[in-house]
Amino acid sequence: MRFGLIGSITSRIIELDYNITCIDSGYIRPQLAACYLIEQEGIAGIIETGTAHSLETILGVLKYKNIALENVRYVMPTHVHLDHAGGAGHLMQHLPNARLVIHPRGARHMIDPSRLWAGALAVYGEAALGNLYGELLPIAEERILIAEDEFELDLNGRRLLFLDTPGHAYHHYSIYDAMSRGFFTGDTFGIAYRELRSAQGPCLMPTTTPVQFDPGAWYQTLERYLSYRPARMYLTHYGMVEGVRGLAAELRRDIEQYVRIAERYADTEERYELIKTALMELTLEKVKAMDCPLPAAACKAMLQMDLELNTQGLEVWLDRQGAACG
Repeated sequence: MRFGLIGSITSRIIELDYNITCIDSGYIRPQLAACYLIEQEGIAGIIETGTAHSLETILGVLKYKNIALENVRYVMPTHVHLDHAGGAGHLMQHLPNARLVIHPRGARHMIDPSRLWAGALAVYGEAALGNLYGELLPIAEERILIAEDEFELDLNGRRLLFLDTPGHAYHHYSIYDAMSRGFFTGDTFGIAYRELRSAQGPCLMPTTTPVQFDPGAWYQTLERYLSYRPARMYLTHYGMVEGVRGLAAELRRDIEQYVRIAERYADTEERYELIKTALMELTLEKVKAMDCPLPAAACKAMLQMDLELNTQGLEVWLDRQGAACG
């Protein structure tokens, strides 16, 4: 499921300060997943690629903003989950001077995406996988830059710092942009759909999708973010949020609640259903407390996919904990 290129390019972008553009990647529905274009005096980088189906939109935005394809120097997926990096191979084919910047644990999957494809195929099936993500294309090793922890790039005088930020996934980095005092956080600062925002602010929630949820590592990542005193975070799901310290505390509390829910039902026969129901109840209570403008039924429908994936990730974490104890 995906939505097409509907209307003008301007309907698919949000222009932010500091020469940053939020681009709707077109994944499943509007305002679910974003890519970001970051510019510095005619030279550009792209953070997140969306899926193969996102290519037309990203190229359209570059054309709309009069950025030559030759002037895009870096493509930077925060991690290799397919809604973030599935379109990387397609995009790189159109950007002759670009290098793909990737976490060291993710590089082999960009060079040879066959294992990524096989893993996703087992979950979705071939027809659904193609519809959701399209084809995965390999990227030549010589076009890849490995972003070790604290790796730095100079984007035409603009400093970008890459930090190893596990918690959601072990192959996840975040990018600190000193000019905006903001982090591009992928999934490690949670998700905050714009439809759920209210006068109280964004409604932030964790994303614990399989298979590498690690709460201890995630708490450390949140502390590391705060050590930079960022003014804002650029979420893939979805858009820019401010008030970072308060949101970080909220996200930590939610992760702790997720862990308690998972542990409460760890040994029950209907573990999956009980965890999923508890997560939905927790999230709907939070949305209600924030006076979200959407009716409860619409909120529940919007959150269904995320909470199913979050439940699956918590189950994998529980099994891993059990194996470690055994």
